[in-house]
Amino acid sequence: MPEQRARKYHQDRVAETLREEIGAMIEGELSDPRIASAYVTQVVLNPGGKSAMIYVAVEGEHDIEAREKANIEGLMAARGYIRHELLERMGVRHVPELMFYSDRSERMTARVEELLERQKKRQKKKTAEAL
Repeated sequence: MPEQRARKYHQDRVAETLREEIGAMIEGELSDPRIASAYVTQVVLNPGGKSAMIYVAVEGEHDIEAREKANIEGLMAARGYIRHELLERMGVRHVPELMFYSDRSERMTARVEELLERQKKRQKKKTAEAL
């Protein structure tokens, strides 16, 4: 049992390091205009550590879908450079294969909360009419 706990701890440390380093690269080192105003929300490593899924969120409110698509395209185009930089910065033998995905969880959460608020208002209205 202890070796599995150690493996999980190691994967969590590697994922956190990847999140910090890729976030720093997105903020200042990548010059692709498609990648502007984005940040890394989560990094999920596969159990073997051979690949990683990086979830990236886009800031702003206008035309988010198009900016998310352009952002992912820009990051996928730059992933060779990102892997090379991670190899040098982290000082490891192997850097996982990187796959970038849009993180829509914040928008989905806001939408669910909006729908719940609407439902509460309807319930209040029904109870007020019933009285």
